[in-house]
Amino acid sequence: MKKFMDENFLLDNDVAKKLYMNYAKDLPIIDYHCHLIPKEIYENKEYKNITEIWLYGDHYKWRAMRTMGIGEEYITGDASDYDKFLAWARTVPMLIGNPLYSWTHLELQRYFDIYEVLNEETAPSIWEKVNRKLVSGQYRARNLIEKSNVEVVVTTDDPTDNLEYHVKLVEENNFRVKVLPGFRPDKGLEINRDGFQEWIKKLQDVSNIYISSYDDFLTALQSRVEFFHSCGGRISDHAIDTMMYAEASKEEVEGVFKKAFAGNKVSIEEEKKFKTFTLTFLGKLYAGYDWVMQYHINASRNNNEIMFEELGPDTGYDSINDQVIAKPLVSLLNSMAKDKALPKTILYSLNPTDNSTIASIIGSFQGGGIPGKVQFGTAWWFNDSKPGMLNQMEALASIGVFSQFIGMLTDSRSFLSYPRHEYFRRLVCSFIGKWVENGEVPEDYNLLGKIVADISYYNAKEYFNFKD
Repeated sequence: MKKFMDENFLLDNDVAKKLYMNYAKDLPIIDYHCHLIPKEIYENKEYKNITEIWLYGDHYKWRAMRTMGIGEEYITGDASDYDKFLAWARTVPMLIGNPLYSWTHLELQRYFDIYEVLNEETAPSIWEKVNRKLVSGQYRARNLIEKSNVEVVVTTDDPTDNLEYHVKLVEENNFRVKVLPGFRPDKGLEINRDGFQEWIKKLQDVSNIYISSYDDFLTALQSRVEFFHSCGGRISDHAIDTMMYAEASKEEVEGVFKKAFAGNKVSIEEEKKFKTFTLTFLGKLYAGYDWVMQYHINASRNNNEIMFEELGPDTGYDSINDQVIAKPLVSLLNSMAKDKALPKTILYSLNPTDNSTIASIIGSFQGGGIPGKVQFGTAWWFNDSKPGMLNQMEALASIGVFSQFIGMLTDSRSFLSYPRHEYFRRLVCSFIGKWVENGEVPEDYNLLGKIVADISYYNAKEYFNFKD
């Protein structure tokens, strides 16, 4: 019987153990999509206690706690941090099978050298041990990033952000980790959502471009891409909850934009036309700057209207969407490819039934001498579990070229989330190790070790052109 989460955790055979220990374990991390707050990195935030760094803003944990019947005062409410931690400690033992169970213990082990199982009985002593370290001055935001051997962090930033803290980090020049902005223009695409007009006003102010037409809107967006590029930005990200495609002339889209700009709702068909034209424009723009474009598809967000009104977005009331993606996604990518302006692109779907669809679509848009130009992104959100990751890998390997995969990201708001990369790397090694064990692949460590190292680190470094 294996010991609980020991050095061979998730490594199912000797080949997997050798691959992980010799080719993956010590490689740096490129976290090319996360939700860390740049201000906290610049100010090197210190955390008062484990609740502040572990439970504030973590809607994965909040969902689990609600399912356990824990009251909202211990989740997002005004209970003390200690009582919130105890509520989480009571939840953890019940999470067997959920990656939160493994991540919780990996984080305790890797950052705080705590190998006890977290539960209601051990919670008081773990609270004391962790908090002593957190206030020691050695566990501030930057320390935690460096302890994790992170080389690059790409945050998620609105086009109207002034990127103040990214600029300050570059000017300061005493933090070895690159912290780069990620361009996330969702609020400019969601033409029917409340706040669209206010966002356009912000875009106008920050770009110094008076916006009275769709052309002005596109010019302002382009100016922000140029600004992000000047600050080191090389990656965009789009949350596309429902994949849409509808061809339209620029004049038609101008009419749709003016209708929405005046405060009116537009039809679904009009929304499709606006999004298609705007996404195509942006894709071609990204290609011109040699950026990478990311599409996160098929999330159903803010399902619980009452709780959305009370707590706002990103509070644990989201789920998997089941909209059809193949035809509109292919059409959108093809519209850029026809003009030889399809950028490097990463596609994710929150719905695992889309795995084979995406794995097949990416093969239709490779080329230009770029290894893995269009990528099937790693298992995301509800899928970044053991079965979710393995299912994504299985689809990619069986339909595409697994060796070109750019691997893992955290997609997290927590500075303690980097062990997710370890979790992923262990699964990659186990996945390949089983092929060897079954006689499907030779036990060639020169070949397999390189593939593991590339997926863990080198492919992403090359793909994003992150130089030392």
